[in-house]
Amino acid sequence: MADIQGTYDDLFTAVPTALLELLDAGDVSGSVAVFVDGEPVVDVWGGFADAGRTVPWERDTVTNVFSVTKTMTALCALVLADRGELDLDAPVARYWPEFAARGKDKVLVRHLLSHTAGLPHWDGPVEEIYDWPAATARLAAQPLLWEPGTAAGYHSLTQGFLVGEVLRRITGRTVGEFLAQEVTGPLDADFRIGVGPEHDHRVALTVPPPGRDEDYTASAPAREGETPAEGTAMRVRDANSLAWRRAQIPAASGYGNARSVARTLSVLACDGTLGGVRLLSPEGSARAREEQFEGDDRVLGMPVRWGLGYGLFGTTYGWGGWGGSLAMIDPDARMVVAYVTSQMREPAQDNRGLEMVMSAYDGLQGLRK
Repeated sequence: MADIQGTYDDLFTAVPTALLELLDAGDVSGSVAVFVDGEPVVDVWGGFADAGRTVPWERDTVTNVFSVTKTMTALCALVLADRGELDLDAPVARYWPEFAARGKDKVLVRHLLSHTAGLPHWDGPVEEIYDWPAATARLAAQPLLWEPGTAAGYHSLTQGFLVGEVLRRITGRTVGEFLAQEVTGPLDADFRIGVGPEHDHRVALTVPPPGRDEDYTASAPAREGETPAEGTAMRVRDANSLAWRRAQIPAASGYGNARSVARTLSVLACDGTLGGVRLLSPEGSARAREEQFEGDDRVLGMPVRWGLGYGLFGTTYGWGGWGGSLAMIDPDARMVVAYVTSQMREPAQDNRGLEMVMSAYDGLQGLRK
């Protein structure tokens, strides 16, 4: 039987039990955190930080959370918007004039956050995503696939560069720098976009799904007649490279654990304030779940609701990452659930994050009695 480390409120026993079952079933690693009212009621982890199962997953182990990174980049944008430095209704070209090329003058900032801008595919070489000026110049020169705001198509890699360049033009800082200085630093959260060598010893590399190797890629097929999931395929070996880890890829290269994800996003669940630190006004934090689009996503090939940087699911919102990590925010319950793992599974067979969320609600019911 696997060993679970950490702490949890007795009402939330179902959460570590669910994690233990995943580890016993063969997962290399897992960490889960549940924060309610800005305080941890679950903070547990287990398994190993390497595929060979020789290095234990420790309290401060971090791993790539892939598209959960988008929740952090969106938070940075919401902070700037709340300060009045970013107008979500402004054309992107107001901040980034070169972006107006090839008919993109009507793309608004909110279109970038809601995957409705019409630039869903990264079609450059893998090496170029590690070069910020080259990546953003490529996107500025691309034509649109649809009229902005009229359709949605998941901007898997491109969203981070698009939102990130707007933030950089306003602040003079990369997303990783702004996140560290204005968000995770004040919140004392161990999450980074762009990881320095001083943290390499605690990074758990991504483990492909059982039966797959590091050439594994994943994409969701679009429905007939919709936008195909084209673009450069990213492999696990790309994501495990030092170049990826060092780079600023604000849609996909964030590193943290469940505790750091849940702590950071708790600021949204708690009306913009956490531990005496106010990052957003209540109105500013509520913007995250303002619906921008509802319908079929042309790239994911499934029905979606997009808010401002987050997927909307009933009264909750958040997003998951390639491989299984997930973050869910419930501002009505003032709760955040985060599940972070280095162990990939095939997307069609992966309900692990949802299992953690449902287990957390079991505990929440007891807590609110």
